[in-house]
Amino acid sequence: MRSGRPADAVNPENIQKVKKIIKNEHRIMLDEIMSYLDISRGSLHAILDEHLLVRKVAARWIPHKLSEEQMTTRVDWCKFMIRKFNHGRSKLLNTLITGDETWIHQYDPETKQQSSVWLFPDDDPPQKLRRARSDNKQMVASYISKKGHVATIPLTEQKTVTASWYVNICMPQVIEKWSILYPKAYLTSLQWHHDNASAHKADLTMDFFAENGIKLIPHPALSLDLVSCDFFLFPKLKKKIKGVHFNSAEEARLAYNEALQNLTQEDWENCFESWFRRMDLCIQSSGIYFEKL
Repeated sequence: MRSGRPADAVNPENIQKVKKIIKNEHRIMLDEIMSYLDISRGSLHAILDEHLLVRKVAARWIPHKLSEEQMTTRVDWCKFMIRKFNHGRSKLLNTLITGDETWIHQYDPETKQQSSVWLFPDDDPPQKLRRARSDNKQMVASYISKKGHVATIPLTEQKTVTASWYVNICMPQVIEKWSILYPKAYLTSLQWHHDNASAHKADLTMDFFAENGIKLIPHPALSLDLVSCDFFLFPKLKKKIKGVHFNSAEEARLAYNEALQNLTQEDWENCFESWFRRMDLCIQSSGIYFEKL
């Protein structure tokens, strides 16, 4: 038994001591605090839950450690986009396409959430054999607009996106598809958005933009959380094909394309609304990575 009744241990002095302890050592265990202050578990929970209102959570994974300059750049970019496109309500947004590359695996295991099942009290929990993601895969580049899918270009002869492939194969096909969707639009009205991958910012790519009069929308470094394909499109499509055993990477890619074609206009509107909502959140969080919507 710990000395002192719970009511006696929950006092201003112990509350301040607990507050100081957890501020100095975020990972300290409950048993360590109880031993140090010689109080019961119930008293400690009362202090933490009712007085300090704190809870212990696992560390959140973030993609990169951002510098102050990078966080400022993220905020500035979000403000620029919100101002330029009036929070996503401007007609100018109809002339913008955005895209990125991703791998499509022949087999990609289900997420833990996807494999969850309902159980009655007498049911035994199901067992799941751990399977690895297939090494057989194919990369695609998908480009979208507010009105929907523009083009998805597979890498058929190579596995790495180079500036040469991007300029000579990918971009011309995307532009051709865009011209079909917007037959009355001039190429010089097109606004192109992508991230800072090396092929995207190569001199050859920059020359292509300049020669064709295409406006490039810049993107802040280390900011895939602000790329609509990466936070919306790819996760949504891949969720539909996870756990399926395809006969080849090509078959998996075709399933990806089918899922892409089945997206509704409401999906596309939600995608771009989420994009600008994320910009607002980025500004509110001063440029740090924020929790998913």
